[in-house]
Amino acid sequence: MDGLQAVGRTYRHLSRTREVLAILVKHGFGDLLHVMRVDRWVETGPRGLLRKRAVFDAAERPTRVRMAIEELGPTFIKAGQYLSTRSDLLPPDYLRELVKLQDSVPPFPADEARAIVARELGAPAVERFESFSGRALAAASIAQVHEARTADGEDVVVKIERPGLRETVATDLEIMERLAALAERHLADWRWRRPTRIVAEIARSLDREMDLSLEAAHIERFSRQFADDPTVRAPRVRRDLSTPRVLTLERLEGIKADDAAALERAGLDPRDVAATLARHYLAMIFTHGFFHADPHPGNLLVLPGGEIGYLDFGMTGRLDRRTRAALGEAVLAVVERDEAALARALLDLADYDEEPDRAAFEADVGELMDQYAYRPLSEWRLGRMLEQLFQTTSRHRVRVPAELFLMVKAVSELESLARALDPSFDAVGAAAPFIRRALAERFSPARLGEGLSETLRGALSLLSSAPSDLREILRQARRGRLLIEFEHKGLEPTVASLDKVGSRLAFAIVLAALLVASSLLLHANVPPYWRGISALGLGGYVISGLMSLWLLAAIVRHGRL
Repeated sequence: MDGLQAVGRTYRHLSRTREVLAILVKHGFGDLLHVMRVDRWVETGPRGLLRKRAVFDAAERPTRVRMAIEELGPTFIKAGQYLSTRSDLLPPDYLRELVKLQDSVPPFPADEARAIVARELGAPAVERFESFSGRALAAASIAQVHEARTADGEDVVVKIERPGLRETVATDLEIMERLAALAERHLADWRWRRPTRIVAEIARSLDREMDLSLEAAHIERFSRQFADDPTVRAPRVRRDLSTPRVLTLERLEGIKADDAAALERAGLDPRDVAATLARHYLAMIFTHGFFHADPHPGNLLVLPGGEIGYLDFGMTGRLDRRTRAALGEAVLAVVERDEAALARALLDLADYDEEPDRAAFEADVGELMDQYAYRPLSEWRLGRMLEQLFQTTSRHRVRVPAELFLMVKAVSELESLARALDPSFDAVGAAAPFIRRALAERFSPARLGEGLSETLRGALSLLSSAPSDLREILRQARRGRLLIEFEHKGLEPTVASLDKVGSRLAFAIVLAALLVASSLLLHANVPPYWRGISALGLGGYVISGLMSLWLLAAIVRHGRL
């Protein structure tokens, strides 16, 4: 049985691989696949697809990227949406196209939804719910939502994972991983960006979204961190009616946060709503380090009394203390016009293989700072400023953690919403108290004590393990088993060139041997004959001539005559 399942998986992978490559070639990316040496990876069947290259206008490439992703389906759409937040990876014209990707798919049938509920909850929907609507309220690539009423009379919404989702995502992610590995190996401009790491981040993001029990945990964590704030509301999780594939939540009713007219009719001031939203998000980012990462108006409801109801916690982010402090220092450095402090803060936030040239980095940072430092704070766009700062780091091959780009996306969306409600909204002014508080706490006696305690624990652990570690190293050395590994970086182009040289040299040796053998056959007049000449020797000369022309053409084509 396991063997049959393995055969089925292999067939699905091959079929899906062929489909993915056909779509990429159709939209004009055959040349890129050729450079990535995809033809050496795929089986013989799909190789022919890569020869069907057509000429496309380079200016249309961002649009063609979006169209290809839309045709590739839900997993790739989710990946495209993730990449739309990564201004360090893609130019602005690509980001603008990827933002257009819509995670909207037709709902799956109500009978299937009820079957999943029955399987997950251990009883038919009619037994677990007083009523269960067959019409989906919303449908996306991960799950769809139905209205229901529980047996104890509570109005709820039930989020149900799409059938067959995990198998589809697993297959697509394996194909993405292979393509990313080829890109990392063969595309020099992308090597430092680590495409394989990006795919791993996408996989983790999808894994979190597909686990509805994790979303339930996020809602409960969010509720606890704002337990003392009466203006924050998250739906109550019905744990008795929830599993990793089914999530049942209290239904919240309110006004969409961007509907200023409806807010005013309800006696609420849109400017107060903007200020409340900003306060919530700044507290999430700089105080709690855990934030709701999808603040579009459909996920934010203004409830009676001015409470903000937060919906859909499938996408969340977290920032540790060090990151929050470095982020705050970066923003304050811009306000205080301190180029060196800003450069240090950005490098504290980032990761890199080789430290960038500090002078050049500070010069670029200073040039960016000039765009903001002499404007009134009310004209700043906090989200845009952070995005530009992280783009600056990417130009110096410095990688910023993915969570920060998720945070920038959330801040940018929130800032746009707040300005729609209050045109005079000042994001930097609202953020300043949170930033200063976060930095002050960094040097508080309690925090310093925690840091000292952690350092001492680490030092004691190192000291206690050092003798045994040293004995193990000496033992391995005496046995001749001590292994030291070196990783040489930047040699890939040289290795590729040597590989080509070796292949051509071997080809030339075979060609020379064929010429010598053909000459001997002609000289010995070995039968059979063609017009009195040894046919074997003559055939060898013809083959040698064709091989020589092929080798010459290959050398000329690669500009190495």
